[in-house]
Amino acid sequence: MNAKTPSAAGGWTVVIAGLAINLILGVLYAWGVIAKVLGSDWHWTKTQATLPFTIATVCFAGMMVFAGRCQDKFGPRSVATCGGIMLGLALLASGLVHSPLAMALTYGVGAGLGIGLGYSATTPPAIKWFPPARKGVITGIVVSGVGLAAVYISPLTQYLLGKTTISMTFVWLGAGTLVLVPLLAQLLRNPPEQPAAAASSAQKPVAQVNSDWQAMLRTGQFYQLWLLMVLSASAGLMIITQVAMIAKEQAHWQWGFVPIATLAIFNTFGRLLSGVLSDRIGRTRTMTLAFLLQAVNMLAFSHYDSPGLVVFGSAFTGLCYGTIFTLMPAATADFYGVRNLGVNYGLVFTAFGVAGVVGPLLGAQINDRFNSYLWAYYISAIMLVLGAVLAIWTKPPGTRAEPAGAQPHVSPDSFAAPKQSPSL
Repeated sequence: MNAKTPSAAGGWTVVIAGLAINLILGVLYAWGVIAKVLGSDWHWTKTQATLPFTIATVCFAGMMVFAGRCQDKFGPRSVATCGGIMLGLALLASGLVHSPLAMALTYGVGAGLGIGLGYSATTPPAIKWFPPARKGVITGIVVSGVGLAAVYISPLTQYLLGKTTISMTFVWLGAGTLVLVPLLAQLLRNPPEQPAAAASSAQKPVAQVNSDWQAMLRTGQFYQLWLLMVLSASAGLMIITQVAMIAKEQAHWQWGFVPIATLAIFNTFGRLLSGVLSDRIGRTRTMTLAFLLQAVNMLAFSHYDSPGLVVFGSAFTGLCYGTIFTLMPAATADFYGVRNLGVNYGLVFTAFGVAGVVGPLLGAQINDRFNSYLWAYYISAIMLVLGAVLAIWTKPPGTRAEPAGAQPHVSPDSFAAPKQSPSL
């Protein structure tokens, strides 16, 4: 094999490294356990305990644009290293503060920016090592790390909180992050460019261009993807941040970390399953199915009044919520190519920041005012139904008839049911 030809071993090394980094970046989803203790030990309101998480998701999403640009320009290794250092230091700093405002700065701003840097550098290099027909499944594997993280981070956080203080829990989590993420980041790299001779002898691919972010913003499909992410992510983020308190209030169950861990496990399954499924039946069909199922789950959530039912609802939420983190980057790559995927998906991902405000604060403020989550469930269900309808209408750029001799923007097959091509 030519030394400059990408190898399967090199590609899988990047995939596993990206998965491992995301396992650590998933510390964001341990906040549900911490928020519960902030209320009982530090007497914060639900809104105060939700604010640092909300700010973290906004900063996470906002940083994805800048970080994606840096990843495209400088490569994933340095960007992920900086992200790990920033996140570790932010968690350490969170161990030194006690007020909601200070925590909003350390955990909300600092940790959110660090997670954005690290996360932006995991999926794009992994996708570039593999053929288009495997975009969904490779994306699913890499992003599953964030979902799977809560499986160990939630019980670990619960254990640390039981053995030590809230402040020292942040310190331990920060120290581990500061060491592990920069080490794993050294394994991330983009594939070498294929030699011209090899490229010319290869079978001619389906016509596709690599749009930059300016060209992407001129297409209506970008705004459709953006709105889809807001509508679909809000419900999942509302449940993630509130499920420990939902378990306590609706099921009179103190073990809130159990539904959080369950949600995380099925979040991971959702990311993997949607990757495989969307490579076969298409992205929009998979989105529509996931959004409608999640809407039904939201309508039923007020009736989950036992530990078993809360766990069931959490599992269903995780399964459907996890799909967006596979489908959105894969759809962005389908629509606009992989060359500028870092910044392009970063712009789409700003929608997650909006969802990070809408979802958590929707649940917290409705509960603070009405002492119930009922209207939060209903509003989330309506948003998911709207998302399902929008997904049906979303088509890739260039699917309309093109003028004679014009190059299509992207193959319509890439967003419907992608054709299989030989794997590495």
